[in-house]
Amino acid sequence: MKTFVSFAAVLLLASSLTQTGYAAKSSNDIKKELDAVDQQAHDAAVKQKQAEAQKQQSQKLKDRTQADLGVVLQAINEVSSQLSRVSNDIAQTEAGLRQAEIDLKATKQRILAREGMIDTRVRMMYTDGMVSYLDVLMSSNNFSDFLARADSLRMIVEQDQDILQQQEQDKQAVIITQKQLNTDYTRAKSLYAEKAQRKLELNAKENEKQVLIAKYNAQIENADDISTEQEQQLWALADQRATLFKEKTAVEAREREEQAQAEARARAAEEARRAAAAAAAARVAASAPADTSASDSNSGSDSGTDSGGDSSGNYQPSGSGMMTMPVVGARISSPFGYRIHPITGEYKMHTGIDLAAAQGTPIYAADGGTVVVASWMNGYGNVVIIDHGNGIQTLYAHIRDGGTVVSVGQSVGRGDKIAEVGSTGNSTGPHCHFEVRVNGTPVDPMGYL
Repeated sequence: MKTFVSFAAVLLLASSLTQTGYAAKSSNDIKKELDAVDQQAHDAAVKQKQAEAQKQQSQKLKDRTQADLGVVLQAINEVSSQLSRVSNDIAQTEAGLRQAEIDLKATKQRILAREGMIDTRVRMMYTDGMVSYLDVLMSSNNFSDFLARADSLRMIVEQDQDILQQQEQDKQAVIITQKQLNTDYTRAKSLYAEKAQRKLELNAKENEKQVLIAKYNAQIENADDISTEQEQQLWALADQRATLFKEKTAVEAREREEQAQAEARARAAEEARRAAAAAAAARVAASAPADTSASDSNSGSDSGTDSGGDSSGNYQPSGSGMMTMPVVGARISSPFGYRIHPITGEYKMHTGIDLAAAQGTPIYAADGGTVVVASWMNGYGNVVIIDHGNGIQTLYAHIRDGGTVVSVGQSVGRGDKIAEVGSTGNSTGPHCHFEVRVNGTPVDPMGYL
């Protein structure tokens, strides 16, 4: 919308210039309008440079943020892998806990069984009375019986000790296993929570970087819009200049004609005055015959000086219609038409031809006309635009800094040097981008060369 409003304002000014008749203006009025157009063109060029600087700065910040985003995404992938491993550890620990629960149940059953045996022994001892091991041995019938009883008592003692020892081992094993598994489970859960928190932080950073990238993209897009807007304005102002130069030429011709007519009228009036004075003198002489011997009056007339004045309007209304190659011996490195842009990589229209040549090679006017732009035009870099009349304009771009040798309003002839090859603006190397536009529309220059 901003672009449309600004461009519409330029078109409205151009329309007002066209609708105003030449007779209503003086050359000074047109000069003021040209000065205003020049100021607008200067402002547009300044805004273009500012937009380009903003775009480059935003692009740098975007590139840096994208690099940071790559690091964050890599960290997110690493944390995600760690979360996956911790999840597997948690799953294995939970499986171990489930198995430990099963083992615990079996162990508890064994403990209960042993406790049953112990309870039975205790009940037998209670019902049968306490019998000491010594009483059992002393009641032996003979030595063999003694040995047998001693062996039996030993086995009973060992069995009781084994039962108690297994009971204690099973209890300790269950306690240790449960404790270790609970420790592992707690540690895994804590590690998972830590990694999950880390991932949340990284996701927040990713979102932050994405927001910044979107912001920089918006700034780049806005800079492109401003650049496009100012470029359109510069083209419109070039048309205004051409119109004003034509008008200036016509007005100055009219003023010279009016001045010549005024001078002719003044001379006629002077001659009439002198004729009247001569007639009056003759009447006086006729009325005084005695003075006939007096000297006759010399009635020489002053001769008026015609002022021829050369035209102050330099506008050449049109070229010859046959253009010459603006860079002698140059190679056409890129023709007119759609192509992959060498810098942006976009498939877009190439509105002219590229003439590759060494830095500083002369650039010549393809045809005669009037210079309507000699300034910076962003992607074009330093440019010169020549109006040839009949809606035809030529553009010469990427001129080296300090390489422009013509100025706005200057009349040039076909083959006149106007600039030198450079690589300003969006350029991959020294060359002259040459355009031909008919009523503002780019056409293939090869049809005019």
